[in-house]
Amino acid sequence: MTSADDSSESRKRFGLLLRELRQARGMSLSGLANMIHFNRSYISNVEAGKRLPEKVFADLADRELRAAGKLFSCWKIADDARRSHGKIRQMLISATQESEFLSALDADDIDSEPVGGTIGWLAVSYLNTPPAPMLAEAARLRSAVVRALKSRDKPGELERDYLIAAGRLSGVLAYAALDLGVVRDARLHANAAFRCAERADDNELRAWTRGTQSLIARFDNDYRVALDLAREGYENYSGRGTSAPRLLCGVAQSLANLGDSKGANEALAQAADSREKMRTADSLSGLFGFSEAKQHYYAGSSLIWLDGPENARRAAYEASKAIEIWQKSPMPERSLDDEALAHIYWATALVKLDEIDEAGVVLRPIFDLPPERRISWIAKRMRRISDMLTDHRYSRSPLANNLREEILAYDVGGGTE
Repeated sequence: MTSADDSSESRKRFGLLLRELRQARGMSLSGLANMIHFNRSYISNVEAGKRLPEKVFADLADRELRAAGKLFSCWKIADDARRSHGKIRQMLISATQESEFLSALDADDIDSEPVGGTIGWLAVSYLNTPPAPMLAEAARLRSAVVRALKSRDKPGELERDYLIAAGRLSGVLAYAALDLGVVRDARLHANAAFRCAERADDNELRAWTRGTQSLIARFDNDYRVALDLAREGYENYSGRGTSAPRLLCGVAQSLANLGDSKGANEALAQAADSREKMRTADSLSGLFGFSEAKQHYYAGSSLIWLDGPENARRAAYEASKAIEIWQKSPMPERSLDDEALAHIYWATALVKLDEIDEAGVVLRPIFDLPPERRISWIAKRMRRISDMLTDHRYSRSPLANNLREEILAYDVGGGTE
């Protein structure tokens, strides 16, 4: 994964390394400018992380500062991140334009045929594939559907299927954009998905999309809107498959973030009861389902926002239970991003219980994640743990200080929102 902030952070790392090498050589900005024949203010902007220089700058600076290739290698990583981000951004722009078309779609505009079972494959693959390739594949597939929707050459006998296909692919794009930290695009794609669900008069897709819109609002810290969306989805559209427990867990998360302990716990209990009463299966699994492990995960991610050791202990249990279920499941059923986040929620609960050493052990798999797996949610929740460790009661704790320093170093090196 390469988000906008990945590109920005790699540019900043190059600037910091340049400054460190220059200062270690006892060289001023003017001195370096004279040696490599670049303007002093240009070099100052590079060191501040405001711009990534061209290749010749990195090559000359590496030689003059006797960096033995270290500076140039850092520049190459930043340049690759910039190029990758540019490609992803272009896909997002194209997908945004298509979502705008779908959001404005009228029933009379439908005239072609949907993508087949590929969407089901995409929904399952999303659980254990980084978001960038999923974004690319969903954008490619939806482009085909949008071209079909714009066509007037065929009868519209299957218009409902076309709309559901477009809506589901818009939902995948919403998830991918959110995981890449592009909230505005995630919101637009989710809105397009709901528009398609409305046109197709499909309550299952309506319910799933309301849950996804609530998720996006929670990411954006707009918990009142998130609560309204989850409640509206549950009251008006839930019924088939796992829609009711998923939306009720969204209600619980929103209430927990608003500090309503009683309401959040009641919603989680209602979600557990609704799973017991399920009588139908989801039309698609993977991203469009809500497994037992996911429900434990949602419970843990709700309870970590509530005060009191009881909530913290239960949050630790729920998060660890989700991990246990996922790790015993075959790979197609494992949601690797959520599994990683469950480690973070478990560690958050342990910090609340002042079990810092154990929290560090639980976070170890997160520190070992490759950069492409460090989605925006992971960096966002890791920063929360870092903030918790600044509490005055940890000021004299080497364990807390060391863990916080490791998180801060990880945050700079990994994905961000």
